[in-house]
Formats: sequence, C-alpha cells, structure tokens
Amino acid sequence: MKHRIVVLGAGYSGAVAAGRVAARLYRDEVSVTLVNGEADFVERVRMHEVATGRDLKLRPFEEMYAGTGVELKLAKVTGVDVDRKTVTLDSEELEYDTLVYALGSRWNPQGVPGVAEHAYEIASRPGALRLRERLTSLAAGQTVTVVGGGLTGVEFVTELAESRPDLDVALVVRGELGDWLSPKGRGHLRKVADRLGITVHEHAAVTSVDTDQLTTADSGAIPAAVTVWTAGFAVHPIVESTSLEVSDTGRIVVDETMRSVSHPDVYAVGDAAYAMGSKNKPLRMSCASGQPMAWQAADSIAARLTGGKLPHAPLFYFNQCISLGRKDGLVQYVTTDDRAVNATLRGRVAAVYKELICKGAAWGTENPTMGLPTRRRHVINQPVPLNEWTS
Repeated sequence: MKHRIVVLGAGYSGAVAAGRVAARLYRDEVSVTLVNGEADFVERVRMHEVATGRDLKLRPFEEMYAGTGVELKLAKVTGVDVDRKTVTLDSEELEYDTLVYALGSRWNPQGVPGVAEHAYEIASRPGALRLRERLTSLAAGQTVTVVGGGLTGVEFVTELAESRPDLDVALVVRGELGDWLSPKGRGHLRKVADRLGITVHEHAAVTSVDTDQLTTADSGAIPAAVTVWTAGFAVHPIVESTSLEVSDTGRIVVDETMRSVSHPDVYAVGDAAYAMGSKNKPLRMSCASGQPMAWQAADSIAARLTGGKLPHAPLFYFNQCISLGRKDGLVQYVTTDDRAVNATLRGRVAAVYKELICKGAAWGTENPTMGLPTRRRHVINQPVPLNEWTS
C-alpha cells in the first residue's frame, strides 16, 4: 500500500512542499495529494499590486504539476482530525499517513469594532480584487486610509499613492513610521512618503472603523472614504479545533524539521508553523520564511521514509525587500535573527532587486527542487521509529 502524503494549502510553502517531496520519492510507493481552494497559484506578495490595478500572469496548478505525480484536489478544507488521521473537505474525506499543514494565514481584524464590516483587506486575492473595484469608483480628492505600518501596509500605501495621485492617501501606524528599520531605512521611507504626498498618522491606535472614518485613541477621527486594514495576520482557524500543540498565537509548534512536536505524522510550514530560527527566535510570517520551511519539511519527510539523512540547514534572514511603488524600493539588510543593521539599498536599484525576488519566489514555487537533478529513493519496508531520527 502506498504511503499517503496530503498537503493542505498551495501557497508559497504548501506548493513547494508538495512538488519537492514528490520529486524525491517513487510514485508507485508514495501518493502526494495537494488540496487547495483555487486552481492557480496566487502570488500573495503582489496583492498590493493587484489591488491597484495590475493583472498578474496566471499559473495553473495543472500545468505546474503536470508529470510530477502530485494529485491536485480543488476543494475547501473544513476539518482536520489528527487523531483519526483524516481531513474533511467540502466534498469528501481523505485519510493520510503524513500530513503537511500549510493553510497559511488571513487578515486579522484584531477585534476592533467596525473592521470586519467596513474595512478592506489585501491578504487574499478576493480581498484585493474587491478593493480594486472599490478604488476604481473613487473620485479625485477622496481619502483612502491604510491602517498598519508593516511591510504590507507600506507597500500598498506607496503603490496606491504612486498609481492614484488624484486621491488623498493616508497611513495610520501605532508607533513611528518604519520603526523596525535602520535609521537609513526610516529616512528613505519617510522621504518617499513625503514625495508621494502620503499623510502619516504616527502613534495612533485605531479603536473603531466606520463607513467614512476611523477613530484613534489619541488623534480622534480620521477621514476615510475607504479604509484598508493591514494590521497583522492570523492563522487559519481550523487548527484551533485540533489537538495539535500550538503557540499562544495559534501557530503549530514544530521542531527543526518542521514536524509537529505533539503529532509526529504532521508537519507544518509557512505562516501556520511556529518554528525557531537563528538565535532561537521564532520565524515571522512571510514568504522569506515559508519557502525554506517547505524545503526543510519535504526533505525531512523523504529522509524519514527512506532512511536517509535528515537535513539540518539553519533557517535565517539576510534582508527585507520592500517595494515603494514601481520605481522605488528599499532593501533593508538584517542580522540572521531579523534585526535591522544600518545598511540598505535604496531607490531604483532596490525596486529592481525586489522585483527579481518576487519573480524568483514564483519560479521557485514552480521549480521546487530549484532546477537541480533529483534522485528518487525507495521507501524502506520497515519504517524506522520516528524518534530515532531526532537523536
């Protein structure tokens, strides 16, 4: 009987994990099933571009996985039972021997009154398209207010201000603008915001959102014909109903091989996983974390099934790449545990660099073994006890 590997979610991490593990094992010994709700790959790091009018190249999974041995199921995941080792879809139930949980994250209204009812999000393609339609209807001089000063908020607000100079664009941040960046990085970000005419409200905690304004704790009311909420992400809620060990933020706690610390037949990758990186610091939710986590998980699964050597590649950061519209950008160099150092690339060269990174991430998803030759290995007849490989 084939060993059944089921991968839930085909974002950057799930799509890579499915293709990579399938390339390392023989198809007559292992089945790999990838479950996803959409038929083509979504470049989530470009949703701010989609929202402002850009049409992206379609990447159908049927073409991506043709000839790889990966079976694609287009379905919504409605439940996971890690004790029965089953996954419930909207149309059927799947049994698995190994599960890779990669359902990722979604926008997080954070319990602020009015956000769910009145704000727009760009954490998903439907959300980005819905916002795109709304922006098209806005007349010159109307105000779009973006809440959240992280990477998503900064990239969207600059993209919007550049593409729609007829609008009044504002950014609301809880602390200082770019407070996670180095002095050089903060200075460049502020310079770009000034050049694009973006009004920045700093030290402003949003307490409620209405149809035409939002309210902050100290600054009072801020006008907003459209409010765009980018203040953080939350993991998919399905994991809450399982017996998997999770962090205080609901992410699945995994070891260095991306295997659940409570259920050894479950792996988690991407935003859904609580994994430690350099200096024992949790990896942040990002594409930069998700793809290396997928490589680690796929190689670990293959190693355990075939009696091979487990990978021990350290997971660390090198830089943060930020687009600031189509013609400007910022590459902030960081320590291995993601703390900014006072070294950056700025301007047009940084914009080109960021574009190459985005294209590379998409290419890496379509080519999970990075274009290198792959040697398939046979599954061993008598599986070695899982704890033996962690000694």
